Amino acid sequence: MPGEPATAPGHQPGSGRRILGGMSAAPTVDEQVALRLASLEQRYTPVRQALVATLAGAGRPLSIPEILESNVELPQSSAYRNITALIEAGVVRRVTGVDDHGRFELAEELAGHHHHLACGRCGKVEDVAPSPRLERAMAEAARAVAEEQGYEVTHHQFDLVGVCPSCRSTPV
Repeated sequence: MPGEPATAPGHQPGSGRRILGGMSAAPTVDEQVALRLASLEQRYTPVRQALVATLAGAGRPLSIPEILESNVELPQSSAYRNITALIEAGVVRRVTGVDDHGRFELAEELAGHHHHLACGRCGKVEDVAPSPRLERAMAEAARAVAEEQGYEVTHHQFDLVGVCPSCRSTPV
């Protein structure tokens, strides 16, 4: 159809799903990233693919130095420039920590819903998969706060600050 973007073979237009052998499958993270970048007339370059793979495999938000340490082939200047492009495309988000280092992770739509534990000493930030019990409690707390303040809550982020096991075992 004129004016519509070309779709990959087996992709069901408008659904965000691919058809494989008559069965529907969710698009991969790489396919979703490529589509988000293409919507901004950006390419999913090898450097961006390496950044996405590094973040996807980390299991926690990473600072740029940690990303570069994990993937020594990434040039530092390219990492900063491409992280910015991935943030603009809604692929990566910056996670606020307890120190001056920005940390980055894949957007929730790509990585799944989770929360964070941040160490107040070393600055490490870890992902926490929420239990159904925690999510119910968060939903109730969010409802109460929204009601008191006149807000409509559309989503939540929950970060806990403490001292990680490594720092707890090291004297101050």
